[in-house]
Amino acid sequence: MSDGLKPARVRFAPSPTGYLHLGGLRTALFDWLYARHTGGQFILRVEDTDQKRFNPESLEDLMTGLRWLGLDWDEGPDIGGPYGPYVQSERRPIYQEHAEQLIAGGHAYRCYCSAEDLEAMREAQRAQGQQPGYDRRCRHLSDEQRAAFEAEGRKPVVRFAAPLSGTTVVHDMIRGDIEVESRSVQDPVILKSDGMPTYHLAVVVDDHLMQITHVLRGEEWISSAPLHKQLYDAFGWPMPHLVHLPVILDPSGKGKMSKRKKVVAGKEYLALVHEFIEAGYLPEAMFNFLANIGWNYDPEREVFSREEAVERFDVADIHPTSAALPYPKLEWLNGVYIREMPAEELQRRLAPYLAAQLGLDEEDLLHDARLPKLIPLIRERIKLLTDAVDKVDWAFMRADQIRYDDPALLIGKKLSAQQSVAALEHGRRILAETPEFSVVALETAFRQAAEAMHMPVGSFFAPFRVAITGKTVSPPLFESMEVLGREEVVARVDNAAHALAAYAGQTM
Repeated sequence: MSDGLKPARVRFAPSPTGYLHLGGLRTALFDWLYARHTGGQFILRVEDTDQKRFNPESLEDLMTGLRWLGLDWDEGPDIGGPYGPYVQSERRPIYQEHAEQLIAGGHAYRCYCSAEDLEAMREAQRAQGQQPGYDRRCRHLSDEQRAAFEAEGRKPVVRFAAPLSGTTVVHDMIRGDIEVESRSVQDPVILKSDGMPTYHLAVVVDDHLMQITHVLRGEEWISSAPLHKQLYDAFGWPMPHLVHLPVILDPSGKGKMSKRKKVVAGKEYLALVHEFIEAGYLPEAMFNFLANIGWNYDPEREVFSREEAVERFDVADIHPTSAALPYPKLEWLNGVYIREMPAEELQRRLAPYLAAQLGLDEEDLLHDARLPKLIPLIRERIKLLTDAVDKVDWAFMRADQIRYDDPALLIGKKLSAQQSVAALEHGRRILAETPEFSVVALETAFRQAAEAMHMPVGSFFAPFRVAITGKTVSPPLFESMEVLGREEVVARVDNAAHALAAYAGQTM
């Protein structure tokens, strides 16, 4: 879809040093939305120049998180494309070639300073009350000086020769112009001594060669934008349009969102995408939620579809102000999507969670006749897929697995233990003998039994709830009985009656 905008080529370029964070997923989502809105391309590129911090599990986690949210990429390390490779460590010769190009043009130079030299330099600057930084001492070495350093066996890095006068102006699509004195960029290293590029050289070369038109990245990269502009100018290339996204704040609104899960006042705040998946959040709800963090679909509408977001999204509408993450809204949205989801689809989504927690086979659960009957009973009561586990676990147990460790829970309100035993025995006869084992027939018979025994209906029902589920709070009673079937319900009531009778005998 496009509204007259040129097709955009955008990229999500994570570093595989850790697991995908919610903030990174929001960046990828905005990239994807803009590519789809303009009829352009969304590229996945892996920026792994920091080999010391490389985490082999990270890339798989990143891809899993993107796929979970439905962010399909048009080019990337796994599917290729016309501008590959899409992994920076596989592009080393490209960066070396471009570093040499900058050296030849007088825009970069080899620096032979050792780590000890640099530390001594910083110490001297601090002693004189100066801001520590590289003093450009290798910028104007003679050929003889360079040859002497190389004869010593020193392996040089390549530094960018930043302009020493004038100003550098970078335009941000949502923040306006960013302006700095050009010489404030202190000749950073762009190629390390092992031939690997630093982030700054690699990102500029890759974005140009991959024909990226728009760069969406976190606002923490604003300070690097002038350097990148100078690199583009040195190469004689146009710079892509920049959009520095607002950071996502902690729920308190104070400081950036944590990169790790934390617990505050008993409330758990997740941070990593795989944690949200494991917790039972739906990708539809997360898509809806994240799209509204820093951008807004419509102040009058909280819930919208993927297609509607694509149609309306424009990077120019992103708000530069940081916003706190409203976790309660995400839970609410998740509940909305659960309630609106077709039962068959909800069964498919629930199966992996139930299988993992209850020790069942996922494929068997997908074809289990009990689960479709349970879904209408719990749909209104859950906000997360994981909430379903302790609401339906009783339905997948045998009668002898239901525990009555505290038989007192089987006693109805305002009833004695003996009265509750009598209620269970009376109800047991109804369950075993009623011709039609259905919700209506059972509820009618049980209400009549409560009246005949001069017991409040709720008090009469209560022992049966605990008897068949082992819990005081459970889905509707007679619907639960229908799910289990006559034989299983009778067996559970028998076990409960025996447990309560034994307890009543001990307390008499």
